[in-house]
Amino acid sequence: MTEESTVLTGQAPPPVRDWPASDLDGTQFDPVLAELMREGPLTRIRLPHGEGWAWLATRYEDVKMITNDPRFSRKESVDRQVTRLAPHFKPKPGSLAFADQPDHNRLRRAVANAFTVGAMKRLRPRAQEMLDALVGPVVRDGPPADLIERVLEPFPISVVCEVMGVPAAEREQMHAWTRQIISTAGGAEAGERAKNGMYGWIAQAVRDRHGSDGEDVLSLLGAAVGRGEISEEEAIGIAGPLQIGGEAVTHNCGQMLYVLLTRPDLLERLRSDPEVRPGAIEELFRYLPHRTAVGLARIALEDIDIHGIRINAGDPVYVSYLAANRDPDVFPDADEIDIGREPGAHVSFGNGPHYCTGVVLARMQTELLINTLLDRLPGLRLAVPADQVPWRRRTMIRGPQALPATW
Repeated sequence: MTEESTVLTGQAPPPVRDWPASDLDGTQFDPVLAELMREGPLTRIRLPHGEGWAWLATRYEDVKMITNDPRFSRKESVDRQVTRLAPHFKPKPGSLAFADQPDHNRLRRAVANAFTVGAMKRLRPRAQEMLDALVGPVVRDGPPADLIERVLEPFPISVVCEVMGVPAAEREQMHAWTRQIISTAGGAEAGERAKNGMYGWIAQAVRDRHGSDGEDVLSLLGAAVGRGEISEEEAIGIAGPLQIGGEAVTHNCGQMLYVLLTRPDLLERLRSDPEVRPGAIEELFRYLPHRTAVGLARIALEDIDIHGIRINAGDPVYVSYLAANRDPDVFPDADEIDIGREPGAHVSFGNGPHYCTGVVLARMQTELLINTLLDRLPGLRLAVPADQVPWRRRTMIRGPQALPATW
């Protein structure tokens, strides 16, 4: 990366801004990101780990363009120590997250049948049964209860393990690995140990399922490897991030419930009028700052001009979906929750080829959680003042660490 030619109009390039990994309470929008949004459609950032600086796009249309444009490559970032939030960066070869077309579609096809709308419809009764088995004892025991510990943590882990094909006896260990992987605490060594444990387990599971006709993800991957459609290395790279994705539902739903429990009028609207819940959930997906900083970088494959700024070939580029979801040109009064807003325009699940593979699963789990807790726990409210709810620290995925509730 060089300073030369970064702008077309002759002015100096934007300054490089340090973006620390702030521990933010509640659903506070990151003040550094808010400043970067005000400073321009493209800024330059330096994150706590990695090397150098990277471009950051914050406007909705730019985010959608970059994530759909094959001139920006995820694959090219694999061998680069791009400035980043995570202390450890060793992506597995074959990972969907770092594949460009046409490989991305080839890899995604191997597991597509596990995440179709039809597959989720078939899973829904079983998922509801699993959720009822968790909520039932909460109702019987009576208040108070930590909704994270009792419901929001075990439910998504159980469901994603069901979809993946992880046996019940192995699920707690899988959860421990994934929790460490998404944490920035413990440093690179702890993250590496967790990755090695999880990926080693997945590798053996895939080998054991060559020739399988099962419908779970590990069986689909094992069968695809057996047919020679993907390599074992690629199967492992696909399965790991899908397994880790289960953690996001816990923390997104934790944030949603925190919002509802701190806004009694909104909670009452959803409780009394179930028809508004789907739109409200989509608006909360848009509004919630579900992660810290930014996710994965792309590398420009050629010189590209955006808003009179030249991004040089080889420059790393980040997009912020959180910022795009607050773009006032697309979402009027973007910092407000408006459950009457037209649903579906947000980019909380990504955009382009890397749109979240498990989006139908995530939406189903979220809907079941919100509906079941609102319907089965009348009078649900926080058991402590809002400022005493503890929040996760040093993590890439934001959410409450505990959600003490009464009813």
